[in-house]
Amino acid sequence: MNVQIQLFHALADPARLRIVEAVKSGECAVGDIVGRMDIHQSGVSRHLRILAEAGIVQMRPDGQKRLYSLRKEAFDQLEAWVAGYRRHWEARLDRFGSALERRQAVAGADPQETS
Repeated sequence: MNVQIQLFHALADPARLRIVEAVKSGECAVGDIVGRMDIHQSGVSRHLRILAEAGIVQMRPDGQKRLYSLRKEAFDQLEAWVAGYRRHWEARLDRFGSALERRQAVAGADPQETS
């Protein structure tokens, strides 16, 4: 659970979420990310460090550049977390649907009960 908290905490900041959106299209240099943001390079670097510590992005040095890309594993963890809740709600809705069908079947078998 601690991993999900760290992921959600990192993604909760609007600037970091915009950085993730910028990097979604592929590997980006810090300068490219700065060009898409309304914050200075030092702020982008700080946000990238937080995203890297959370395991959301990874950095690859390329000469003088640092190229950032998304890590699939972080999004797999988020998807697994959401899938657990999806299964929970689907099971509840399935039980509700079954109960509703049983109630309708009983009501259809006893016409006096529906009036």
